[in-house]
Amino acid sequence: MAFVVTDNCILCKYTDCVEVCPVDCFYEGPNFLVIDPDECIDCALCEPECPAEAIFEEDDVPADQKHFIELNAELAQKWDNIVEQKDPLPEAAKWDGVKDKLKHLEK
Repeated sequence: MAFVVTDNCILCKYTDCVEVCPVDCFYEGPNFLVIDPDECIDCALCEPECPAEAIFEEDDVPADQKHFIELNAELAQKWDNIVEQKDPLPEAAKWDGVKDKLKHLEK
């Protein structure tokens, strides 16, 4: 069972999770990260590292965010792999905790 990046990562894009991933399964878009479910080994190291608490095990993704399971799989095939921690987006603190940010996702 893979881990999934959900709504609260949008417009924040903290990359603390990337730094601890042993299999480099994170992919980076303009304002969001995703996890490739085929590469994730379910080690759970990323989940506690996310300052925005946007990462869930697939079975624990909140009901209103289940669409992020497919979105992670789809975007991981399109975006570039990220393997090193970077600074979060400039307004990450402002957007952290804002609900329903999917409309702001840049693909």
